[in-house]
Amino acid sequence: MTKDEALKELADAEVVPCVSAGIADAKEILEACLSADIPAILDRQDSCQGHGHSCAVRIDLCVRPEDLAKVMAIMHERWQLLLDQEGTLPSHTAPSAECEEPPCPACGTAAPLQEGACTGCGLQLE
Repeated sequence: MTKDEALKELADAEVVPCVSAGIADAKEILEACLSADIPAILDRQDSCQGHGHSCAVRIDLCVRPEDLAKVMAIMHERWQLLLDQEGTLPSHTAPSAECEEPPCPACGTAAPLQEGACTGCGLQLE
């Protein structure tokens, strides 16, 4: 699907923002959606204005409500690919039956938190 085809398909449709990101990431996610035949458009958020404010421009990826689950699947796949590239966690890590704690998203340690932080790497999770 092309950007023009997506614009035509969404012209009279209800769209909702589903991902907010910087311009580079938003464009990459848009391309992934269009490649998966999910009509999507980008919309610029209002940035904070005024003295001393220098917020980066944020972009919303907007889709039809019924396409939200498909975009979530794309985002999960992207997240898993990033984890695989970094070697941070084994692929498709899931809590084992013998351990009730979910693994830390940074180091994979599956242990009770200590003062809200991972005991393996110290990442604050609560």
